[in-house]
Parts: sequence; structure tokens; C-alpha cells
Amino acid sequence: MSGPPAETPPPATLRGVTGLLGPAEIRDLAARLGVAPTKKLGQNFVHDPNTVRRIVTAAGLAPDDVALEVGPGLGSLTLALLPVAAHVHAVEIDPTLAAALPETAARHAGPDAGRLTVHRADALRIRAAELADPPPTALVANLPYNVAVPVVLHLLAELPTLRQGLVMVQKEVADRLVAGPGSKVYGIPSVKLAWYARARAAGKVPPNVFWPVPNVDSGLVAFTRREPPRDDVPRQRVFAVVDAAFAQRRKTLRAALAGWAGGADRAAAALTAAGVDPGARGESLTVEQFAAIAASAPAAAPAAQ
Repeated sequence: MSGPPAETPPPATLRGVTGLLGPAEIRDLAARLGVAPTKKLGQNFVHDPNTVRRIVTAAGLAPDDVALEVGPGLGSLTLALLPVAAHVHAVEIDPTLAAALPETAARHAGPDAGRLTVHRADALRIRAAELADPPPTALVANLPYNVAVPVVLHLLAELPTLRQGLVMVQKEVADRLVAGPGSKVYGIPSVKLAWYARARAAGKVPPNVFWPVPNVDSGLVAFTRREPPRDDVPRQRVFAVVDAAFAQRRKTLRAALAGWAGGADRAAAALTAAGVDPGARGESLTVEQFAAIAASAPAAAPAAQ
């Protein structure tokens, strides 16, 4: 197994920050809190200071950015975000970890700890009103692997103020999020993220920077918000087309969309009206083409929730 990434000089905003948590501090803090990482919550705590510096650097935050962190855990990434962001919202579902994070920040971040707001909440259910003071502009997070995609999509839908993001997810998930049409891993996550943002791969992270050590590599995904491909069709209707198209990947779109459209002939008519070959398959279409199909949909076609 390869070692941690070679040490690189931290950005100017992180020089002099000595309170980042290493392996010993992470284990000591966990023991003091009586915390053991759980698979149920997808917890793998980062214990390598250089990795969190790398994440914060790759996030490219401006001094006025308000960072949103999901799953801060014991606070490794939080401590690196506090000196560079105007404010940090940390959303933590574990009550023990949420309660301990302000004390950890006060102990290690000095005056920067005042920029932290901790929310004891489920990121899949949190609403914009709970994060309104001040509203987040950047998502920067080591996301729990088991909910990474739905969390990203929920936050982009719920928080129009999010302009950008840098998330660490399982490498396989990262590949799916940034895949383009024609790729073997292009699918529902790829298209739905493309509705909101332009995404790119931003690097790989080895397993041994985590505790416990996962049995997979992690990947960094960077994204920048963009305007939706079309403003004349609701997102929910477009996503219903995407869900139907990939539910049966091997079928042609004429067949795969039959249930959605109310019959194969009606699906073929909507596809033809959108300029899409009814014999094509979902993995060949761009998000713009999915939107065009939704805009040509029969009135009876359902919308995703």
C-alpha cells in the first residue's frame, strides 16, 4: 500500500496553523469521546494533515466563501477550513460528534473557532432556512460513502447559493459523478450532477490516510454551479426521464421510456420530437438531450419526486 501523499507547502492561508489533527490526536479524541467509527454512518476519519490541506487548497475558497461541511466527524477538515473561509457550517448527524466539535475547534483553532456553526442534523433532510446565517457558497466535505450522491444532489437542489464544491467520495463514485456520455460508468449520478454543475476529477486519495482504513481508494470531485440546460421544463420531469432511461440500460430508449411515456409509441414520438433516435440508449445522451425529451413529454408522463 502506498504511503500518504508527499508533504507539499501549504497555501499561505494555512501557514502557521498548527492545530490540525494527526493519527495520535484522532485516536485520543475518539477514545475520550467513546467514539468508534461505524459502517452504518459511513464513518472513515481523515488523520493526515497534508490530505486536509490538499483538500482545502483544491477547493479554491475565496476569503468571503462560506463553507458547508457534511460529516465533519472529529474535526480534521473543519480545522483546516476555519482559517480560510469566512464561516463554516458543519452538519453532523452523530450527536456525540456534533456536541464535541465546538470544543475541538476552540482548543485547536483559536479565534477562528468563532467562525464555526455546528448543526446536529441529517444532511439529506436539512433545509436552506437552517443554513441561512450566512448562506453557504461552497460545499467542502469528506462525504460518508453510503450517502454521498444523494447528499450532493439534495444540497444542490436545496441551496441555490452553493456556487462550487470539492467533495471526497469513494473512487468508484467519483468516476461516476464526472463521467460523460459514452462512458461505461456514465449513469444517473453523472446526468443529475450535470444538470446543476460542471464536474471534474480532482485527484485520488489513498486508503491509509483514514481511520479505519477503507478497502477502496477515494476520489476528489470538484464542481462549479451552472445554469440548468433549459428553463422551460421542471427538473423533476427531466430526472424522471433519466431514471427511466437507466432503469433498463440494455434497452433502447423507445422501450426503456415506454412506462414513463404511457407506451412505446408515445415514447418514440417524444424522442423523435426531441431529435433523439428512439433506438439509442441512455448512456449515449447528454443532459441537454434528456431535457429535450422531457420538454417533448406527453402530458400524462410522470415527474420524479
